[in-house]
This record gives sequence, C-alpha cells and structure tokens, in this order.
Amino acid sequence: MRTLNKTEKFALAMPILAAASILFLSHNSQAQDLETVPYVDLEKYAGEWYEIASFPQSFQKGCTCTKAIYTPNEDGTISVENSCNLPNKGKTKTSTAKAFVEDGSGNAKLKVQFFWPFKGKYWIIDLAKDYSYAVVGHPNRDYLWILSRTQEMDSATYDGILQRVEEKGFDLSKLEKTLQCED
Repeated sequence: MRTLNKTEKFALAMPILAAASILFLSHNSQAQDLETVPYVDLEKYAGEWYEIASFPQSFQKGCTCTKAIYTPNEDGTISVENSCNLPNKGKTKTSTAKAFVEDGSGNAKLKVQFFWPFKGKYWIIDLAKDYSYAVVGHPNRDYLWILSRTQEMDSATYDGILQRVEEKGFDLSKLEKTLQCED
C-alpha cells in the first residue's frame, strides 16, 4: 500500500472540509433564521404563565407545577420569577432573573439573565392574539416552552402549536408535557 504525499492528502481533505463547513454554516444560519412574532405588548404579556410542555433542561430536573411570573420594570427590563415543585424533595424551587428587550425586535426577543454576566436568548415565536398562550424558543432550537395563562390547554390549541413549532424546525420528540398542580 502506497503512502499519500502532502498534496494528495490535502486534495482528499478539501472536499470533506468544504462539506463540513457548508453543514456548519447552514446549521448556524438556520439557528438564526428562527422567526419570532412581529410584536409583543409587554404589559399584556406580564403576569402569570403555566408551563404546558417543554424540552427538559437540567435546571428544571424533577420539576412539576412549573410557572413563571413576568413583571415589567420602570427601566424597560422585565422581572422574571420562575417556580416549580420538587415532589421528591418536598419543596418549591424558585429562581429570579431580569430580562432585557433586544432593540428592533418588537419586544419579541429578550435576553434573560439569571446570573451576571450570562444572558440566554428568550424568543417569543408564537403568541395568541388574546395572550392566552405563548411559545418561547431559542434560535438553536434546543430550548422550547409552551406556556398558557391556565394550567391546562385544549387539545386543538395545543395541536396547532405543535404543528407550527415543527414547521419552525423544532424536534417534537424532545417535547414533554409538564405536570401541573391544582391551585
């Protein structure tokens, strides 16, 4: 068996590198192509939301009865309070954050900061006209939350959301319904 010289190795590697670059760039551009809703009225968005389903995240491990409360601040930021029950530990877990609106996003793109200096992307990608439900995602499509003003969502609304989310490129096999509690 003959050994390849440097020129031959380079010639063989180039198509592989080109294909890898194209895949990386197309995935990266897809991540940035996630469409948000055109405008969010933050006063209407404020208040309590129940998590109906989500892509499970390590920071929500063991959570049930998950909900969030959003409160607009005078400086244009939004206070965020997330809570959930941890039945295995017999306690409630609460975390607070501050959300910042991205300029030019119609208030649909937020950056949420649970601890300085890190901020996570929180993009509102679907929203009911009456603000009865919202869908929040991340442009890399690894994060997804379906939220409702009520602890339960009718199946027709939920199925419509699933269809639109799948069309936006989210992998629904990762989606899990959230167990909610009676108040």
